[in-house]
Amino acid sequence: MSIVKYSPLADYMNFNNRFNSLLSEFDNPVSGFTPVVNTREGEFAYHVDADLPGVKKEDIKVNVKGNMITISGERHDKKETDDKEGYHRIETSFGKFERSFTLPEGVDVENITASNEDGVLEVIIPKLKSETKKVKKIKVK
Repeated sequence: MSIVKYSPLADYMNFNNRFNSLLSEFDNPVSGFTPVVNTREGEFAYHVDADLPGVKKEDIKVNVKGNMITISGERHDKKETDDKEGYHRIETSFGKFERSFTLPEGVDVENITASNEDGVLEVIIPKLKSETKKVKKIKVK
C-alpha cells in the first residue's frame, strides 16, 4: 500500500471542474447538431452525402461561394406521447446545422445538383470535362 498525501486543493479543483462542466450544459439550451457526411469521388463527379433525418427539404440550403460549398439548415422534430396512467411526455429535438467543404479544382460549379430522399441529402458536383490526356512530343532542335 502506498501513502498518498491529502490535498484539499485537489479535491476543490476536481469539484470545481465538475461543477463548471455541468453549468456549461445549461449555457446553450438550444443546441444544433452536426450531420454525418460522406464524400466520394466518381469518374465524372464528386458526391457529398449528408444524413439529415427529420429535416424537410425546404429547410435545407446548399450554397457555393468561391471555392466553398456550404450545406446548412434547421431540424424541427417533436415527439409527443400519452400513456394510460396519465403521463405526458414531449421529446423535442431541434437545431441549426452547417457544414462547409472546399471544392477541388476543375469542378463545374454551374451544374451542381442536390436531392433529398429518405433523410439523405446527395449533392453531386460534376467535374469539368477535360481534353484527353495525350502525350505531345516536342522536337528538340
